[in-house]
Formats: sequence, C-alpha cells, structure tokens
Amino acid sequence: MGTHTTFQAGTTTTAGYLALPERGHGPGVLVLHAWWGLTAPIVTLCERLAQGGFVAFAPDLNAGRTAATIADAEALMKARDRRATSAAADGALAYLHAHPAVAGERLGVIGFSMGGSMALDLASDHPDQVNAAVVFYGTGSADFTAARAAYLAHYGDHDAWEPDDEVQSMLADIRAAGREVTLHVYPGVSHWFFESDRPEYDPRAADLAWERTRAFLRERLNAA
Repeated sequence: MGTHTTFQAGTTTTAGYLALPERGHGPGVLVLHAWWGLTAPIVTLCERLAQGGFVAFAPDLNAGRTAATIADAEALMKARDRRATSAAADGALAYLHAHPAVAGERLGVIGFSMGGSMALDLASDHPDQVNAAVVFYGTGSADFTAARAAYLAHYGDHDAWEPDDEVQSMLADIRAAGREVTLHVYPGVSHWFFESDRPEYDPRAADLAWERTRAFLRERLNAA
C-alpha cells in the first residue's frame, strides 16, 4: 500500500501519493493528474504501478482540491497559480529522482489531459531525468528537440477536447525532433476514458491502454 507524503516545491511544501513495490525498489514513474485533482483513479494507478515493480509518485497539483464536474474543474483552472503548479511538477520530479527506492537515473512520466501537457514539458525541461513519457488525451507545444525521451500517446477517436489536427501536429513535431513516438487511438471512446470515476470511462480501452503503458515503461526503464 502507498502513503500520502509531502515534498518541497520551491518554497512551498506540497502533498503527493507515493506507492512502493513489494521488493522496496524499482524504476521511478511520476503520475500527473488531470484537472480533477488527485482522485481515486490516480491513487489506484500508483498502486498498480507499484504492483508492477515501479516506484510511483503522484503530486497533488490542485493543492488539496478536487472537482467532480467540468464546471468545478474549469473554476479550479481559472483560479490556478500556473507558476505554483509548474513548481509542484518540477519539485515532484526532483523528489522522485532523489528517492532512495528509485533504481536508475532516468524516470518515466505519465500525464492525463492537463497533466499530459505537463509531462511533455518535463520531458523537455529535464532530459537527463525523463526517459519515457506517456500522454493520455493531452497535447502540448514543448521544445521536443531538447528531450531525450520516447513517447507513448493514447487518444480516443471521439475526443471533442483534443482535435485530431492538434494531435497530429504535435506528433509531427516530436518526430521532426528525432524522437520516437507511438500513437494509439481507441475507437468509440472520448476524453477521460481511462479514469474510472468519469462517465466517459471505457474499461476495455482503459485495460488495453494500461497493458501498453506498462510494457512501454518496462522496456524504456529497463524494469526487471
């Protein structure tokens, strides 16, 4: 079982959820939640990663707040201190990288929607630390030429929040930078299809995305 803990993000102490594998050590994976906050599905994902041999850490990017509706989440986004959120992501990566249970120097990052965009930024801003970036239904315009990670991207083909032209443009930028990227598009599903507390949740697509993500991380992080 994991535990709620704290870490330093600039001058602020921030909370997060840490899950360790049974053997006590393993490759590190940072999990960045969507605008809903540090919800039960994110905690569950950390536990699943730990069961798979990874050290998983999910920072609370919403400072303890969660949202159940789009309107509430939009209100949180509007009130968000973007510098503080970015500092929390950077601080969480540093915390995980320095954790004594983490084996190896390079980490994986998984991000969902808002967190997916932040995962892209982390891979470019910290190329010596991030070796694998997994993006669920999120896009971004990071400087991919600065990154050294391989990318895995999951999208639904009924996603009104992520237009296909934006997704394809981002993938083209990643490839143009010489980075490896694998795209999976899941038929008949939409945004947030992976998160079990959302009405958009699709268990079949979520299970397949999980298996692909686990295999990708095991390969890229040399997990035994």
